[in-house]
Amino acid sequence: MLVSSKGRYALRVMVALAKNEDQCYTPLKEITQQEGISQKYLESIMTLLSKGNLVEACHGKNGGYRLNRPVEEYTIGSILRLTEGELVPVACAAECERADHCPSRPMWDKLTKLIDDFFDGITLADLMEEE
Repeated sequence: MLVSSKGRYALRVMVALAKNEDQCYTPLKEITQQEGISQKYLESIMTLLSKGNLVEACHGKNGGYRLNRPVEEYTIGSILRLTEGELVPVACAAECERADHCPSRPMWDKLTKLIDDFFDGITLADLMEEE
């Protein structure tokens, strides 16, 4: 499993928004400067996070983005699944015609569960403590 820049940047943005929790909304321009992410790429990530109901967007003057629930309620798994899709170690673990007859399928299923449990066991609050 390889997490793309979209997934990594989404995590960075979510932590940045969590740090600015006391502000009403954080402008996109402020996030791009803080995180060193191009505005165009960040816009696509923010659209995804907004449509996935992880952040709230407000347009116009004093607009921007903010988290829509407490940081403890965001798991890293939920953020990565939104940006990356399924968190599987091999493509066939998500969908396979031979799943019923594959001798290695149980191993891949166990690894997928370990990955899910790992990322679902970490919250944004945990990442903020790490800094």
